[in-house]
Amino acid sequence: MFYTIAAYLMWGFFPAFFPLLLPASPLEILAHRVIWTAVLVTGFLVVTGGWRELSRLDKKTWAWLAAAGVFISVNWGTYVVAINSGHVADAALGYFINPLVSVALGLVFLKESLRKLQAVAVGIAAIAVIYLTFFTGQAPYISLLLAFSFGIYGLIKKQVRVSSTGSVAAETLVVLPVALIYVLWLESSGAGTFTSEGPLHIVLLIGSGLVTALPLLCFAQGAKALPLSTVGMLQYMTPLMQMLWALFVTHEHFSTHRWIGFGIIGLAVAVYFTDLIQMAAARRKRSRSAA
Repeated sequence: MFYTIAAYLMWGFFPAFFPLLLPASPLEILAHRVIWTAVLVTGFLVVTGGWRELSRLDKKTWAWLAAAGVFISVNWGTYVVAINSGHVADAALGYFINPLVSVALGLVFLKESLRKLQAVAVGIAAIAVIYLTFFTGQAPYISLLLAFSFGIYGLIKKQVRVSSTGSVAAETLVVLPVALIYVLWLESSGAGTFTSEGPLHIVLLIGSGLVTALPLLCFAQGAKALPLSTVGMLQYMTPLMQMLWALFVTHEHFSTHRWIGFGIIGLAVAVYFTDLIQMAAARRKRSRSAA
């Protein structure tokens, strides 16, 4: 459990890190995240011998991983935009509703059945999105893009049998050429910040790879030893920390309607959390009966 909690804590502190990368644009930050994550994770695979897994992948698997690479890049980029433009609460909202989006995607595309409380939670979340759209005058685009990009990413990952570390390496390697070309173009045109903002800025941009890769590696290690229901409950640590950051550090403005919309999402999460607890209790009961 230590590794899983460590991963969620690191993700929870992301709002403190990405503003340090300014004045780099969100696209430049995304490109460096891809480049240095690819370097670190691929290096990790080389050291541990896991690179052999990548050499055995067929074309269909690479195609799925390429699609996953696109969607996780959209997710990473959207997150940076949210954090560095003062929309930390919207980012938190996206990750509060992401598990519910994943449940809905499983129903639509994988024909998975919904338990009663899951269906109720998804319905309440949909009501919250409609409420926020109607009463605030615009849909929570950042939240929805984060939730759906990560939900579709998870949906794609279900189509392949690759280790978590190998998958991240493959996904970043696929989009690496685009990231490299973009960074080289930025630097050659004088629009990049990698070499113009001093040595600390260089270290921080390179460090974005470590900040991205380390929680992924911790999560991959920790999730192996935990029941899915436990992982599902722990995942709410991250958006909760981000919401607290938005309220008490960046002091984001919350209108009455926004509070109500977020409260409805909180109710949806509570229902979903209750379902996870019931599922875990039922699993323990079956285990005792079998023993």
